Amino acid sequence: MISDMAREKQLSLFHVEPDRPSFEDLANENGGKFWYARDFMGMLGYESFTAFQKPINKATATCVALNIPVTEHFRQVDRVINGQTLPDFKLTRYACYLISINGDVRKPEVAAAQAYFVTMAEAFRHYILDAENVERVQTREEVSEQEKTLSTVAFAAGVTQYAFFQNEGYRGMYCMDLSDLRRRRGIVSGRSVLDFMNGEELAANLFRITQTHAKIRNEGLRGQMRLERAAHDVGHTVRETMIKLSGKAPESLPAAEDIKSVKGKLKHARHEFGKLDKPNH
Repeated sequence: MISDMAREKQLSLFHVEPDRPSFEDLANENGGKFWYARDFMGMLGYESFTAFQKPINKATATCVALNIPVTEHFRQVDRVINGQTLPDFKLTRYACYLISINGDVRKPEVAAAQAYFVTMAEAFRHYILDAENVERVQTREEVSEQEKTLSTVAFAAGVTQYAFFQNEGYRGMYCMDLSDLRRRRGIVSGRSVLDFMNGEELAANLFRITQTHAKIRNEGLRGQMRLERAAHDVGHTVRETMIKLSGKAPESLPAAEDIKSVKGKLKHARHEFGKLDKPNH
């Protein structure tokens, strides 16, 4: 639990301007603390609620990926502002954290918010993670969803041995079978290689999967062998692009922390944030 001294230190942080309320000042009390999205939007440097919906949507997608009830942290409400009834959200501290992590990093206010929440991590053993790891969780979820879509398309186009079709995509991208890639990275049986990829590599595989789908659809491909060739060709193209842009082959990229561990830390952060804002009795 965060100490009183650390809490007092935090109260002085995250002021957009000296004469404007801090993040803590903007908190509302109703059986626990919450923040209105339209108030938090201004603190993060957003002028349009429409534009602010983007980081909100990404934040809620993170909750979905973590099997955390979205409505527990994002409550839709109507709110009267300057005589107008406008849609808004009641946000928990955890929701604000996720929104700031998914905000536009070019905005200095977003950078200040991220630094504010990272400072809190010191109070509960660095369970707050940086934007890259949060993005990994989101991208890993997208990869899973796109793989399901690709499998449906492949079976409809005549693939009968999906494992062979899938393996060709990896062969094209990594110049080795999926089983060899697993051994190279020391991944135990029953775990996906995707769970140990960094954000860059996950994004490259997401692109490979979606472009394989597009190639099958656009060219009207059918049959096991033709789809295997398509998967290999797309994988090889992604490989060449990565080498051209970064000078690194995908198999040489460093392994990342187990995505299960990342998810566990994010869930723990949710509980720690909840402790901060429980009502005092």
